[in-house]
Amino acid sequence: MESFSDTESARMPLPAAGAPVYLDYNATTPVDPAVAAAMQPYIDTNFGNPSSGHAYGRATHDAVDTARGQIAGLLGCAPAEIVFTGGGSEANNHAIKGVADALRDRGNHIITSAIEHPAVTEVCAYLAARGFDITCIPVDNDGLVDSRDVAAAITERTILVTVMHANNEVGTIQPVAEIGAITRQRQVLFHTDAAQSIGKVPVDVEALNIDLLSVAGHKLYAPKGVGALYVRDGVSLTNLIHGAAHESGRRAGTENVIHIVGLGKACELIQDNPGEHSHRMFELREHLQSALLAAVPDSRVNGHCDRRLPNTLSIGFKGRHANELLDALPGIAASAGAACHSGELSVSPVLTAMQVPAEFAAGTLRLSVGRFTTEAEVDQAIEQIVAVLGGK
Repeated sequence: MESFSDTESARMPLPAAGAPVYLDYNATTPVDPAVAAAMQPYIDTNFGNPSSGHAYGRATHDAVDTARGQIAGLLGCAPAEIVFTGGGSEANNHAIKGVADALRDRGNHIITSAIEHPAVTEVCAYLAARGFDITCIPVDNDGLVDSRDVAAAITERTILVTVMHANNEVGTIQPVAEIGAITRQRQVLFHTDAAQSIGKVPVDVEALNIDLLSVAGHKLYAPKGVGALYVRDGVSLTNLIHGAAHESGRRAGTENVIHIVGLGKACELIQDNPGEHSHRMFELREHLQSALLAAVPDSRVNGHCDRRLPNTLSIGFKGRHANELLDALPGIAASAGAACHSGELSVSPVLTAMQVPAEFAAGTLRLSVGRFTTEAEVDQAIEQIVAVLGGK
């Protein structure tokens, strides 16, 4: 297995003594120290309002423009097509509600999938309660949307298709380029939530035929509370937040310069190291997966075997309860695919949509590695999980 370079090791944030092994990178990532360093001048001295015409304002205005260019460079779009938001959820809301309102006279039909993040499903539910027709495309047992189902669902009243790039729970990567080709041919807008995919797999809006794309800073080693929305030139959106004419009139509010600088730097780091981190994460994930499958009888992986994020392992242990497993594993920070409350089992909508057998879904853990995960940490996690499950 590859080892860290000296540069990478120097940038690694140090966990507190006795801290659990962190295997929940899909929930959030630590701020990369290089990102924190880029933000520091805008905490200490460069505090000006980007809308001010004096030197203080010009400094922060230039910083925002630089970050816009860094994000655009990663996504393969023009800087003017990037709108800064308060996070991935706001970006999803702005994209979906913005299209729904702007194109209401043309149609009221929106297509989505059965495995979207709540920041999409709840927006669709909100619109359904206000007269919009929502079609939810099913997924197969691997969590994969069939692009033919999307094509068949499009009608003359369809105004938007929103399907995530990669699933946050099981990691399955959707055929967004195929879906985008269909929507473009049918003159329907296509939005994708790319919160989980950026920094793990290539994301190019032209290659993927995307009209709108959501970015979440805290999923790619930038701070929480900042994101971006890619809006293809010519796409009309009604504003989500009204006020002054910030972000070329698309999003009112004085720019969060500190976090925007961090998001830009995080995107630059990804662009400067294409594939490097993904390969390491894949090797670590494969080591974790193979060891657990070999040591623990009656375990199974959820998600597509090949079309899956390189860092994500959703693994179900037959006859166990995920929340009880996590309680028994204080040395590991991970997520559960199911929870038991008052004697009732609640399985995630994603695993339910994939028809994962209940005896495995109940005992599903999501283990997600990241840029700073070490082989020693993965070995610690394997040892602890096997000990609790009584494996070989």
